[in-house]
Amino acid sequence: QVQLVESGGGLVQPGGSLNLSCVASGSIVSINRMGWYRQAPSKQRELVGRVTNTDSANYAESVKGRFTISRGNAGNTVYLQMNSLKPEDTSVYYCYAFVQRAGYSWFRDYWGQGTQVTVSS
Repeated sequence: QVQLVESGGGLVQPGGSLNLSCVASGSIVSINRMGWYRQAPSKQRELVGRVTNTDSANYAESVKGRFTISRGNAGNTVYLQMNSLKPEDTSVYYCYAFVQRAGYSWFRDYWGQGTQVTVSS
């Protein structure tokens, strides 16, 4: 099994910052890419950004210049530094990882449970 656990969500005022973390654990052989999606009420889940195992990152247009994704040295952790937060960033943020499990030759996506980020004054 593979587990992803997020932390760092919460309530922040507009213009503030938050840092989300996600740790992947379990019977992992390799992680190709990790990233973050978000889903606001009554909206579809959307990509926030992702980073590969070569540290190549891409972002949604709505967060470029404000959010930064990075991976930890061990390769099983991903961070999302969110600056200049806006009310429209309010969502549940989900971590994902594209993982090869022990005993399998292919990769698949795994998801965390989500962490709430609320931007409000």
